[in-house]
Amino acid sequence: MLTPLPTYEDALARFEPVIGLEVHVELGTASKMFCGCATKFGAEPNTQVCPTCLGLPGSLPVLNGAAVESAIRIGLALGCSIADWCRFARKNYFYPDMPKNFQTSQYDEPIAFDGSVDVAVPSAESGGELVRVGIERAHMEEDTGKSLHVGGATGRIHGASHSLVDYNRAGIPLIEIVTTPVIGAGARAPEVARAYVGQLRELLLALGVSDVRMEQGSLRCDANVSIRPRSSAVLGTRTETKNVNSLRSIERAVRHEIRRQAGVLLAGGTVVQETRHWHEDTGVTTSGRVKSDAEDYRYFPEPDLVPVAPEREWVDRLRGTLPEPPHVRRGRLQQEWGCSENEMRDIVGAGALGLVELTVAAGASPQAARKWWLTELARRAKEDGLGLAELPVTPAQVAGVQALVDVGRVNDTLARQILDGVLAGEGEPEEVVAARGLEVVSDDAALGDAVDRAITANPDVVDKIRAGKVAAAGALIGAVMKEMRGQADAGRVRELVLARLS
Repeated sequence: MLTPLPTYEDALARFEPVIGLEVHVELGTASKMFCGCATKFGAEPNTQVCPTCLGLPGSLPVLNGAAVESAIRIGLALGCSIADWCRFARKNYFYPDMPKNFQTSQYDEPIAFDGSVDVAVPSAESGGELVRVGIERAHMEEDTGKSLHVGGATGRIHGASHSLVDYNRAGIPLIEIVTTPVIGAGARAPEVARAYVGQLRELLLALGVSDVRMEQGSLRCDANVSIRPRSSAVLGTRTETKNVNSLRSIERAVRHEIRRQAGVLLAGGTVVQETRHWHEDTGVTTSGRVKSDAEDYRYFPEPDLVPVAPEREWVDRLRGTLPEPPHVRRGRLQQEWGCSENEMRDIVGAGALGLVELTVAAGASPQAARKWWLTELARRAKEDGLGLAELPVTPAQVAGVQALVDVGRVNDTLARQILDGVLAGEGEPEEVVAARGLEVVSDDAALGDAVDRAITANPDVVDKIRAGKVAAAGALIGAVMKEMRGQADAGRVRELVLARLS
């Protein structure tokens, strides 16, 4: 029988949590890190491969210059120093999805190191507080392939009847960003972890170096957690929960792991240094494998690649391309738009901050821009399995739809139909209105006839209105709107209904 875990409060009363986060970011380059193969997500398995990314004998890697540029910009945005000279190493281990049986990575000589970021952590008391998170390193490496376990209920190897390997992802450029241990966060450690990854995701989007779609694996977080007695200055044994793929899950996984480790120690056990798997459905972690230390990977310098020595002039030019820091930009826009903290958090969480900003710049109000991107367009994106920015509609077009609403030419129902047309490639909003005949009908003669028919067909509603229940007019207005396919001016219909029954 499993021993119940202590509550989070009981765990924090006895132990201090220490966290560290390793975030892997797939770069949005057109080709892979060391070859010319495409990086498009969702291609047929094993169609974007070549002898180099398959690790075939005699093939030689060539470094992707765009990936190096992205790595430098990421390092600069994280406040890191950029190495004058660095090189790649071979990290040796065997997995079926590792075609070469080693990963080309960076070990003791990363391209970026010794940085920090100020993370805005939401707080109910103060509205938010800044927590400084140290960045130990940001280094370049290549991604692995992907194992597909078939026949089981969970998609994991346990219980599967067989496994397949897709090497399309092998060799895609990765940047691994590693924090220093975050000490002193206390009970807020899970929230700090979530806020850090969320802000990092926002920063990477602003840099334009990755689409950071966690559900597709282009941003993955490994959460390291340890706890120690409150009287101890020695760090506890850490575990690493691998590949957590949502901000909510990062917070939940860290919280659970603190409770689990506290339960182990309170029962007289010992925390094992290991990797663990997060289970979204049950909210628990389970053991993966004993965690290797650096010496177990037998690192040695990559003999097939020359060192990387970025010129200082190049680094300085790239420094000039950095965007406004995310928490500064978010605070500025929140003030300009008059948003609440929760409203801004929703915009950022949906990956819509830039889209809303451009829509406002094109003439829409902040409220209208937020409404369209976070409701109707977010729904369309989810249905089509796309990111918001991948939808075939521009911020200027969304602002154009809202402009038609603002001047009364269409209502929200017709505006959704206009968006249908724009998304279908039928042209600009004005062209869709003309082609589909979507303008609101305000002609009193046409509206009056429809109102008369609704009154005749609904005598019970008419009696309620004449008895003083004006709210019942909504039924007649709805009948008119239905007859006119949503193109009636609802306000004018209401006026006509009440005038006829007064």
